[in-house]
This record gives sequence, C-alpha cells and structure tokens, in this order.
Amino acid sequence: PCPLSQREVEILMFLSAIVMMKNRRSITVEQHIGNIFMFSKVANAILFFRLDIRMGLLYLTLCIVFLMTCKPPLYMGPEYIKYFSDKTIDEELERDKRVTWIVEFFANWSSECQSFAPIFADLSLKYNCPGLHFGKVDVGRYTDISTRYKVSTSPLTKQLPTLILFQGGTETMRRPQIDKKGRAVSWTFSEENVIREFGLNELYQRGKKQPRDREGGHEEPPTAQAPPDQEPKKDK
Repeated sequence: PCPLSQREVEILMFLSAIVMMKNRRSITVEQHIGNIFMFSKVANAILFFRLDIRMGLLYLTLCIVFLMTCKPPLYMGPEYIKYFSDKTIDEELERDKRVTWIVEFFANWSSECQSFAPIFADLSLKYNCPGLHFGKVDVGRYTDISTRYKVSTSPLTKQLPTLILFQGGTETMRRPQIDKKGRAVSWTFSEENVIREFGLNELYQRGKKQPRDREGGHEEPPTAQAPPDQEPKKDK
C-alpha cells in the first residue's frame, strides 16, 4: 500500500482548485485539457521532489526537454487575415481610412492565442467585406510593436491576445481593457463576445456598401460566409 500523506492530499486539493479557477476562462475543450495537464505536471514535480530530489530533478528535466522539443500546433485552416510586420501595419492602417480594421496582437507561445486563432479565422471568413478587414501581428516577433501599442508580452501577461479596433487609422476600442493600474481586465475571447462587443454585424452592414479597393487588391474570398443574421441572396 502507498497511502498519500496529509501534505500530499493538500497539494492535490490545491491543484484541483487552481485548475477549476483557470478553466473558468477557457473557451475550448483543448484549453481545459491543456490546463489540467500543465498543473498536473507542476503537482507531479512537487511530489517527486518530496519523495526523492533526484527523481524530482529527472522529472523536471524531462518536462523542460519536452517543452523545448514539442511545440504546440499552430492553426493552419482557412482564413481571410492579413499578417502585418513592424513596417507594414502603420502603412496599411493609413492607406485607406475608410476601411475599418480589427487587428489581433498575438504570440505563438501563448496558449490563449492558439485557442483563439480558429475563432478569429472564422470571424474573418464571415465578416470580411470591402469596408471591414482583419489583421494579425506577432508581438512576440516584433517587440517594438508591442511597445508602440502598449501590449505586454510578459510570460505572465493577461493581454494576449489583444484585439484592437481601428477606424480612420486610429484605435477606437480594445479588448481586454487596461485599468488605471495598467492591469488587463479579464475578458473571455469567445465568438459571441467579439461579435457583440465590437458590433461586427453593424460594421459589416456599413462596410459591405463601400466600393471595393481594386488597387489594394482587397477582395472577398470565395469561401467567405455570410454573417449569422444575413440570409444568402437567391439568384433570380
């Protein structure tokens, strides 16, 4: 028999509480499972160190090797998103101020950004039109952009991903918001929240009336879907 000590039971109970709190902000099954595995590794490391420091060091080394060699998969599905660099984002925002942009500031190492990627891609397919475009910029790669737009890239930050609405080349709204102390206000990056908070249905209605910019090459993709409140037009 190998009964758990009182201290080990407390560690496991604490782990369960942390997982439950962390999963409150999770919006996909993958996020829930990922949180469970991540905090289970932390609890295992503590228990191994309590049993034998050599086993704890071995387990910790294996975890580090796994994290360095097995990178999480990136979203490779269909999307209608323009990826910006540190030199093209300002140029594109200023090129045609009639166009409204929703830009996601993300980092590939962020699990929250990876979970939000298919949601943002689906929104770009549904709502892209001549007057409403979607963009992304990797602040983990272009650090000067994170400083310019005040998006923290700290490993403990709550600002990734960050969605910013640009109208007339100027920021008019962002989620998550930043309070007076410079901390990110908790916000769930679900499709329903993005549609409601950013008013995508209204932006789409106004943006589809804008003439296409042929010089810029912005055309609706053939796989783009109509927004939920729009019925497809039947051929007469």
